[in-house]
This record gives sequence, structure tokens and C-alpha cells, in this order.
Amino acid sequence: MQLVVKGHKLEVSDSLRDRVAESFQTLFEKYFGDGIEANVTFSKHAHEFHSSVVAHIGKGIDLQAEGRGGDAYSSFDEAIEHLAKRLRRYKRRLKDHHKNTEQRFSMAAQQFVLAPPADEEPEQVEDAPLIVAESATQVPNLTVSEAVMRMDLGNSPALMFKNAAHDRLNVVYRRPDGNIGWIDPASQS
Repeated sequence: MQLVVKGHKLEVSDSLRDRVAESFQTLFEKYFGDGIEANVTFSKHAHEFHSSVVAHIGKGIDLQAEGRGGDAYSSFDEAIEHLAKRLRRYKRRLKDHHKNTEQRFSMAAQQFVLAPPADEEPEQVEDAPLIVAESATQVPNLTVSEAVMRMDLGNSPALMFKNAAHDRLNVVYRRPDGNIGWIDPASQS
């Protein structure tokens, strides 16, 4: 397991690093064994500690969780509990994940991060926001239930995917009421 533990404007102690490594070893040993990459970042905002956990557990499958607490240990405990809950929920499907996707391929795409328009820049010629970052990404070929699982595991608000049933681009997203929405555009005949 490759583990990176760092602090954002905060010194991380050796005992905290050991606790993080122990927790990950125990949690991921149940589900995957070795071959996991994880990054844990600790930060402090006012009186509260925040921990952000991102774990890469397989091709295109990333887990993400956050925790808050009065100290770094309790914030990490909350984050790791969120990860454990998601892993328990999807344990069987994660283990069988590669058996069902032998003939599926993902497609290349561009990913952009757009900056919101600034109020203090009235001279801007275009109404479009500025592009802050651009990177290559993959649009996975998944079933709808697999897309919902990946969105939930990654703690993402939305996920675009190529629907394995009909090879069209689809989107699943988390609605404000907590339910999952699914956009499946009709084919044009």
C-alpha cells in the first residue's frame, strides 16, 4: 500500500501517521489486500480539524471522504468511518467489478475547470468564464448502477459515463433532496 500523509499548514506527528497507516491496513485488508494508493491531508480551520482522504483502489475507482473534529485523530476517524461504510455497501460489487467489464472500454475526453466570472473585471470582452485548468480524462463505459456506485464512492456530485446498454453518454447526479438523478438522452432517429 502506498500511503501519503501530509498536513496543510499543519505539522503531522509520527503517531498520527502510524494511526492512519494502521487504520488503512485494517480497513483495506478486508476488501483488497495490497495495491492501494491513498492520500490523507490534515488541515485546521479556526478551532476545527479537517481530514481529507482519497484512496485509489482500482482502475477508475477512487474513494473520497472527509471528516471534521476537535482534533486530528477524531477528524480522521470520521473520514475513515465514511470510507468503511461505503466499502461495506459495495463490497460484493467491487470484488466482482472486473469480471463484468472485460469487453468494455472507456473513451478519451477533455476535462476543464472553469473560473466563475469576476465582478471586478467589467472590461472582459467575452461573457464566457476563463478556463483555469485543462486535463485529459476518461469517460468510463459502465452500467447505470456501476455509475451510481462510483459516484457514491468518490463522493462526487455528478458522473458522466458511456452507458454499456446502448453506448450513449449519460449522467448521474445527486439531487438537492439527496436522491440520485439520471440523464439519458434519447437517441435521434
